[in-house]
Amino acid sequence: MISLSTSRINDTLSFTETMAACHVVLLPFMAYGHMIPMADMAVLFASRGLQTTIVTTSSTAHRLTNSIQKTVNYTHQIALHIIEFKAGLPPGIDNPDQIISNEHMYGLLEALSTLQEPFEQFVEKSQPDCIVVDMFFPWTTETAARFNIPRIAFNGTGFFPMCVSEAMRLYQPTSSSDSEPFVVPHLPHEIKLTRKQLPQFEAEEFKVFLKVLIQAVEAEAKSYGVIFNSFYELEPEYVHHYREVLKRKSWHIGPVSLCNKSTEDKLERGKKSAIDEHVCLKWLESKPPSSVIYVSFGTIVKVSISQLYNIAIGLEACNENFIWVIRNDQETFIPEGFEARMQVKGKGLIIKGWAPQLLILEHESVGGFMTHCGWNSVLEGVSSGVAMVAWPVMAEQFNNSKLVTDVLQIGVSIRDVEWSADSTCEGVKWEAIERAVARVMGAKEGDNMRMRAQELKNKANKAVEKGGSSYSDLTTFIENIKAFKSK
Repeated sequence: MISLSTSRINDTLSFTETMAACHVVLLPFMAYGHMIPMADMAVLFASRGLQTTIVTTSSTAHRLTNSIQKTVNYTHQIALHIIEFKAGLPPGIDNPDQIISNEHMYGLLEALSTLQEPFEQFVEKSQPDCIVVDMFFPWTTETAARFNIPRIAFNGTGFFPMCVSEAMRLYQPTSSSDSEPFVVPHLPHEIKLTRKQLPQFEAEEFKVFLKVLIQAVEAEAKSYGVIFNSFYELEPEYVHHYREVLKRKSWHIGPVSLCNKSTEDKLERGKKSAIDEHVCLKWLESKPPSSVIYVSFGTIVKVSISQLYNIAIGLEACNENFIWVIRNDQETFIPEGFEARMQVKGKGLIIKGWAPQLLILEHESVGGFMTHCGWNSVLEGVSSGVAMVAWPVMAEQFNNSKLVTDVLQIGVSIRDVEWSADSTCEGVKWEAIERAVARVMGAKEGDNMRMRAQELKNKANKAVEKGGSSYSDLTTFIENIKAFKSK
């Protein structure tokens, strides 16, 4: 059993081993959507012989146990170091998946700065060769400067959405209404957005989040470079644009989810699945290839009661096989009799709680994915070769959806939805859901999207193999850090 309360830094390494190994420290934000890819990244680093430590809080450290176990036979097993917030935070506030109010979320964002002192104490003691830090820790620029080590930023998104965000940072659309499309300037493709699809932080209660975002942009500009969970073949024009036009140093090392090889890894990635593996696989195996649409909105997005109703009615009306993931606290809002009817017909499986998303998406019976377009979900959908119904809600998800629908052409938009300041998915009628699912699961348009998605799936798998684009970029990253260290 691995102790999560112990530092486990260099205690088991000889002096020679410590000097020979490049030591990388990762500091992830506490939300699952940020921790999971950074945990996979840590496994990837360890697999390439890097001494790897993840720094986190005691209440979130248990999420990393599986990642540590994967590296037990490596030269350097992933180590954990625990730091804590200063007193005064409500219990569980460093678990954003359980936060139900903006006030609590902003309280967490403001409290993150209290981790600076214990983090720097650890850095001073362990003397790592670089730190890989989440965007929500802009103060780590001071840490990197103080100890003369490279700060590597991780934004949890791809090159395309970053290029769109950068293009929009100083651009004011002149369209006459919030719903009128405008072309985002200075991009390799013609990308159209509307003002209502842009982040809205004008209200007083969102000022804290806006402040953190501004600090994150400034911190990225001061960083040694940015590391991406992406691969070159997914967005080549935007890798070039980010590096050559925006002049940003970067490395693409993904999809990092592909480090999960076994069924067990995929079943409990993040946390324990709410459904038995055999029940899930038996249901999937009873369906023809590409006949199931998987519906999930991630861990942060909140689905309104009225939207739950419309999703249920839309799924029933489209008459397609589906797996629908809902929160534990939402099952009472599903229309009465809906689940029973779907079970009788053998059409639907509802998972209440955590779903083994990788395991489901990679199954041959799954052909479509209705998603909020979080970057992790987009990349996992791409890596599984499925077509997508793009239903963005918040953050950079509208940018991600444009990559899916307009650039890659492997999905369709649910409809013209609006950016949500409180992360709530709502406002889409069941008829629009039925139409979008029919397009994605259809024999002509859907099959063409799946064909393109399958090509990307093959490219993703080749990218992480020895000699592939992501494997090679990780080699370059390691060489860059060692070169900095040798100076």
